[in-house]
Amino acid sequence: MKEAELIAIRRNLHQIPELALQEKETHAFLLKTVKSFPQTWLTIRTLPKLPTALLVKVHGQAPQRTIGYRTDIDALPVTEQTGLPFSSQHPGIAHACGHDIHMTVALGILDYFAHYQPKDNLIFFFQPAEESKNGGKLAYDMGTFTGDWHIDEFYGLHDRPDLPAGTISTRLGTLFAGTTEINVDLIGKSGHAALPQNANDMIVATASFINQIQTVVARNVSPTDSAVITFGLMRAGTIRNVIAGHAHLEGTLRGFTQKQIDFLQQRIRDIGQGIAASFNCEVNVDLNQGGYYPVENNPQLTQDFIQYMQGDPAVTFAPTGPVMTGEDFGYLLNKIPGTMFWLGVNDPDSQLHAPDFSPDEAALAPGVTAVVHFLEHRMAEKN
Repeated sequence: MKEAELIAIRRNLHQIPELALQEKETHAFLLKTVKSFPQTWLTIRTLPKLPTALLVKVHGQAPQRTIGYRTDIDALPVTEQTGLPFSSQHPGIAHACGHDIHMTVALGILDYFAHYQPKDNLIFFFQPAEESKNGGKLAYDMGTFTGDWHIDEFYGLHDRPDLPAGTISTRLGTLFAGTTEINVDLIGKSGHAALPQNANDMIVATASFINQIQTVVARNVSPTDSAVITFGLMRAGTIRNVIAGHAHLEGTLRGFTQKQIDFLQQRIRDIGQGIAASFNCEVNVDLNQGGYYPVENNPQLTQDFIQYMQGDPAVTFAPTGPVMTGEDFGYLLNKIPGTMFWLGVNDPDSQLHAPDFSPDEAALAPGVTAVVHFLEHRMAEKN
């Protein structure tokens, strides 16, 4: 696929962003595009229980493995401010995370292998609901990757604005943190501000809860490791002279390994129980991780990926550290070995999820070429 064709696809997708599990127009565009490719060794699959998902299997000549490639397809509730002539046509929704870039690269790779039959089987997964509602977990848990659609190793990319266009980057270990939504309700008894002995003040209880939570990372996580617990919302009380009998907190927990996240989740529950006992109140802690596990790259596959990219003279490879942002590809990598990597898109003055985020389309062609050549390398390796 020529660069001009990739750019045209990307701009079409950019104009039709849709939120999680609502990607009907995007799904239709993807399906139409895939059907325009040679169909000789393609099998297209849709999922009735996840109707905006799309899978395409490329049957290999002499398969010894099945390699999966995943791209996310949803967008964000952001009003675009790029001023581009092909800006979002859907008010209040934008591809501010670059999933239009992700999809275009996946289509370019698929187009190549639709013309040149691969040795191994390839499965392309166009996944809905990455930004919310954990579409990867939904697909996996309904048995999508079983039987003829079993995947032996999985790959996927995420665009990165602070890297030059076309640069490939990844690391051994965790690339993205795992995330957990924290919702806490503290229930006591309202009363008059002048008669605290007749009430049970949940603002005081909440203050103690938050202070104790802020010691969890500082005193339970090694200084050489990283984790974060942040509460960004608190609601309590109605007026200055009424003691609040209820408080509500919302926050997020992020960590680089699932073992660490499981431990920190339990510490939050334990502190909630302690506050309930100390303040004679009810504390309900709801922790929702869903499919947002840490993106923990498989050591063997990732080492092979890095060595290949470093050795390909056509690829610019850059080392990277882990980041605290989340990605639901982590759930799939928790079940199926694989690697996630960055594709540089050269927009250093903006950032992911920003309304003015505008990735450089010069990243598309080198991104496709790098992944195609890597997959051909993988298929030449003994199983």
